[in-house]
Amino acid sequence: MRRRDYYIIDAHCHIYPEKIAAKAVKGTDVFYDTEAFGTGIAENLISEGEKVGVSAFVVQSVATTPKQVASINEFIAQTVKDSGGKLTGLGTLHPESPDMKKDVSQILELGLHGVKLHPDIQKFRIDDPEHWEMYALCEEMGLPILMHTGDVRYHYSNPENLIPVLKAFPKLTIVGAHLGGWSLWEEASLKLADFENLYVDSSSSFATIEKQIALGKIPYLSEKKAVEVIRRYGVDKVLFGTDYPMWSPHAELDFFFSLGFSEEDSRKMLSENAKKVFSVD
Repeated sequence: MRRRDYYIIDAHCHIYPEKIAAKAVKGTDVFYDTEAFGTGIAENLISEGEKVGVSAFVVQSVATTPKQVASINEFIAQTVKDSGGKLTGLGTLHPESPDMKKDVSQILELGLHGVKLHPDIQKFRIDDPEHWEMYALCEEMGLPILMHTGDVRYHYSNPENLIPVLKAFPKLTIVGAHLGGWSLWEEASLKLADFENLYVDSSSSFATIEKQIALGKIPYLSEKKAVEVIRRYGVDKVLFGTDYPMWSPHAELDFFFSLGFSEEDSRKMLSENAKKVFSVD
């Protein structure tokens, strides 16, 4: 089956309002010591993705303060509405929100399909019981959480911190971004693969920027190790994602197709699992 014959969903994309996109992308570059591929604007995301056969995109942004939550959710919802069906939106929450119920209600009212959290940027430990209300509300309302996981520089998002949450909220679907733990892929998969309510996405795990790898700026996951980690989770639990605007969808798909998965397994990871988890049309 040719690459163009697959229906492909990019299940992990960041977008920003045009007036702040350049600043937001630069901030990410500084945070991770990388050089972003894209502009962070929805039109650029869609055009670059469509060049290589991506048909649909799951988009989100992260609130760094509680005051940003409402405006970000409104921006995501409006951008989805204007996309002609190409985008599916996730809302954002902030663990320090003074009215978590109100924020969750807004996400539902706007028709968003889940929640994105980034413990390292939002500076909260995944397993802190203070955040149980947030998880309980998402579980109750059927909102899956896309959770940034992994980064040896911080302990907030250590994959191990997911375990108490996965146990305490068995009906809450969590997608552990970056194959469950960026730069901690092996460790994460060994600890998390058996949880039925956990999925993972491939974002920022297939990055093949040779210059940055050579300089030691980003960890590298080999093709062999990528296959081992994916098989450990199971192809029914893995969603393809690029972490746009950080990485090129062309390079990410090249890496994915180099792994040699069957047509059936590839379909699951490229679209079917995202449709199931995030209700992508």
